[in-house]
Amino acid sequence: MNTKTFPARVPEGREFKDLGGAYVALMTPFTKRNTVSAEVIERQVAYYAGRGIRGLYVTGGTGEGLLLSKAERKRVLEAVVRSNTGRNKVKVIAHIGCVNTDDAVELARHAERTGADWISSVAPVYFGQTFAAAQRHYTQIASATGLPFMIYSSAGKELDPERDARLFDIPNVKGMKYTGADFYTLQRLIWRLGQPAIFFSGMDQLFVPAFASGCLAGCIGTTQNVVPRHFSRMYEAMTRNDFATASRLQAEANRVVQLMVEHENWSYRKAMVRYLGLNVGAARPPYEPLSQEAYAAFAERLRKQGIVRENDAAR
Repeated sequence: MNTKTFPARVPEGREFKDLGGAYVALMTPFTKRNTVSAEVIERQVAYYAGRGIRGLYVTGGTGEGLLLSKAERKRVLEAVVRSNTGRNKVKVIAHIGCVNTDDAVELARHAERTGADWISSVAPVYFGQTFAAAQRHYTQIASATGLPFMIYSSAGKELDPERDARLFDIPNVKGMKYTGADFYTLQRLIWRLGQPAIFFSGMDQLFVPAFASGCLAGCIGTTQNVVPRHFSRMYEAMTRNDFATASRLQAEANRVVQLMVEHENWSYRKAMVRYLGLNVGAARPPYEPLSQEAYAAFAERLRKQGIVRENDAAR
C-alpha cells in the first residue's frame, strides 16, 4: 500500500464540500410534559459544535424520529437550523424516513425549505420490504428536492454490491450511512460505483475499521452524543494516518458503548447526555423514564468509569 496517498479523500463537488468528520445522531430533547424542547436543542447544537463535531443527523433512530409526529419532526429540524449559527456552524442532515413514502416526501421538502444540507432515509419500514419497493421509495424521496440524498443502510439489512449499486443511479443519491460490520462487502459496493459517493460508518464501536475500509466521510452515531471529542479526534487522527491514536480513542469510547448497551431501555442512553449537563428527558414509550434512584445509580457508574465528563456542557 502506498501510504503517501492513503487515506483517500472525500470526493470533490459542492455537495461534498467540508462534509467529512464525526456526526452526532442527535437525541431529541423532551420537556417534563413530553414536548420538544427547543431551548435544549439550542444548547445541544452549541455544545457539539464546540467539541469538534462536523454535523448533526436529525430525527433519525437515535432521535426517535418514528416516535415523533410530522409536526414535531419539523419543529426539531427548524430549531436545529435556527440554532446553527456563528463560526462553529455544522452540517445538518435531516432524516426524513417514514412508514409512508408520501410523508417522507413532505418532510424532505420541508427540510429543503428549512435549510438542511442533506436528507437521508431508511428503507421502507414494515410495508414494502423488498428491493423494488426500496427503489420506488428512494426515487420518490430523492426526486422531491434538489438536496443530496443519503441512504441509511441500518443494522440487519445485508448489502448486495451488484444490487445496491443500482440505488446510486437514482438522481441525487450521493451517499450511504452504513450501520453494519461486513466491510469487505462494503468495499465491493464502493468499487462498483461509477459516480462519486460518500460513506459514513454507523457502528460506533467499529469506526476505525470502517474508516480503513472506505467510510472516509466519517461516522454518524449515538455514542457521539456522549463522548463527541473522542470521535472527532479519531477522525482527525485517521486523516493524518495516525491509526495508533485513533485505536486508543476507539478502545476508550467502546467502554462507553459497553455501558450504553447494557440496558434495552433507551432512557439510559439519554441519561448519559443528562450527565453531561444536557437534560434531554426520557425516551418515549415503549421505553419508560428512569426513577431518580435509577439515574443516581447509573450516574455513579459513569463517574467511576471516568470517561464521560460530568456537566461538561456547563463548562
